[in-house]
Amino acid sequence: MYVRLDAEPRSEFGKGAARRLRRDGRVPAVLYGDDAVLLHVSLPGHDLEQALRKPRVTFEIVQSGNTTLAKPRDIQRDPVRRTLEHVDLIIVTEAEARARAAESEALIAEAAAAAEAAASAPEFSGSYAAERESEEGAGGEQSVEAGSSDGDSGSDAADES
Repeated sequence: MYVRLDAEPRSEFGKGAARRLRRDGRVPAVLYGDDAVLLHVSLPGHDLEQALRKPRVTFEIVQSGNTTLAKPRDIQRDPVRRTLEHVDLIIVTEAEARARAAESEALIAEAAAAAEAAASAPEFSGSYAAERESEEGAGGEQSVEAGSSDGDSGSDAADES
């Protein structure tokens, strides 16, 4: 399961160029690998944001008719607004991409099973303290009173000696 993103090449660099890209709804990114040439691209911001929510996501980056498989290496976000600022992508092989897709599907299935188990679990009635009070009832009050009267008489006896 790959997420397809259309990349546009970047020729301008720096803060001003990056801000213009973000204003247009795109995110600056760098694509690199072992023997590959470093590529500066921009990716669609909304699609990238949605894709990064998936576990073990693998991207299918399409640029000028060429398709490259990549995984996120580093994601930079604005510290206040939490919007994407920049993404580093590393090129992966087809075998590694298939392995990541299998792991992703397993994680999604596990999360769905956990959600189903949580939905079918008995409903929690409130706080544990309220349940304890209802269990103790009148019997609990008697034991407290008996314990306090024993403690008082013992302290009186100690005072008299």
